[in-house]
Amino acid sequence: MAQLLDGIRVLDLTRWLAGPVSSMCLGDMGAEVIKIEAPKKGDDSRHVGPDVNGESGYFLSVNRNKKSLVINLKSRKGKEIIQELTKEADVVMENFTPGTMDKFGLDYATLKAINPKIVYASCSGFGQTGPYAKKPAYDAIMQGYGGIMSVTGTADSGPTRVGVSIADLTSGYYLTIGILAALFNREHTGQGQQLEVSLLDCQVAMLENPVMRYFASGATPGPAGNRHPSITPYGAFPTKDGQVIIAVGNDKQWQAFCKAANREQLSRDGRFATNTLRTENYDALEPIINGILQQEATARWIEILEAANVPCGPINTVQDIANDPQVKHREMIMSLSHPSAGEVMVAANPLKFSDTPISSTAPPPLLGEHSEEILTGVLGYGKMALGELEEDGVI
Repeated sequence: MAQLLDGIRVLDLTRWLAGPVSSMCLGDMGAEVIKIEAPKKGDDSRHVGPDVNGESGYFLSVNRNKKSLVINLKSRKGKEIIQELTKEADVVMENFTPGTMDKFGLDYATLKAINPKIVYASCSGFGQTGPYAKKPAYDAIMQGYGGIMSVTGTADSGPTRVGVSIADLTSGYYLTIGILAALFNREHTGQGQQLEVSLLDCQVAMLENPVMRYFASGATPGPAGNRHPSITPYGAFPTKDGQVIIAVGNDKQWQAFCKAANREQLSRDGRFATNTLRTENYDALEPIINGILQQEATARWIEILEAANVPCGPINTVQDIANDPQVKHREMIMSLSHPSAGEVMVAANPLKFSDTPISSTAPPPLLGEHSEEILTGVLGYGKMALGELEEDGVI
């Protein structure tokens, strides 16, 4: 079956998470992704747990639908091979510290001269320019720099890291959007271009509501726990056996909540008549709602509130998600058959297309698994040439 990105070839020089997430998205949609890895060690993430039959679960989670080509970028011949592959590629991706690709002789200006149609996508911590450009960047550092930690957690806990690598992941998704837009633009202009995203920029872009609130009020937003700063009641509340999420988004839903909870007098209480008043009087309202909800179990409240069309839900664990009927129906957990790790369960791509569904499920590659295939099939190298490259430590 035809794929959305059939015929698109990507040279992926990224490592760890942000770049690999992006190239995995492109591979899921049918692009041929050639993952360039260092000899012997490969992507650093190959050495991070959890261990799955000798393979890194971290690596397995974000590197499906790719081919692995081992190249020593520090060698003259290795650089030449990347330059040769650039002639046959549509996209080059990299996430080295700014300036590193220039040292390799694989910067945008050099590769553009080889292939003017190339889309050259760079991802870095702080951006290619600016006073912080050369600073090292990992997800936790960027969550701190980018402000998202300052609005996550509670007043007691203080700033808290988001439970997933949100800085890396959002940067990877933004990078994918940019690459697709550049490829679309190339269809009209015939020319490629350079694209860059930074983890810091993407974190700031995620702060849409806090930024607006800061400039509107002059007050610096802080951690508010599970409640919403301007919608009430909206958040996690204790029940008889756990917690339930309630999201009362308007006054009609508030009235429905009060009726469903058999507390219609609350809807007539002047302190809570409107969302603005409920938010202003949250300290008075919160213990009342807690007292109501603690009388029944979570499942029972969801049953009651859903019947009244009050938005609500549970706080699922990963185990819950893996067994959730909606998640199963949407096929959001997929199985990959890996040659050494065996059957691997991973989160699937969430994009659903009517005519070109995502169906490619090639497992993450072994280190250098496709080196011979790529060098012979794409560049026409013979057996003797491959032997010399291996002997010289190029591949």
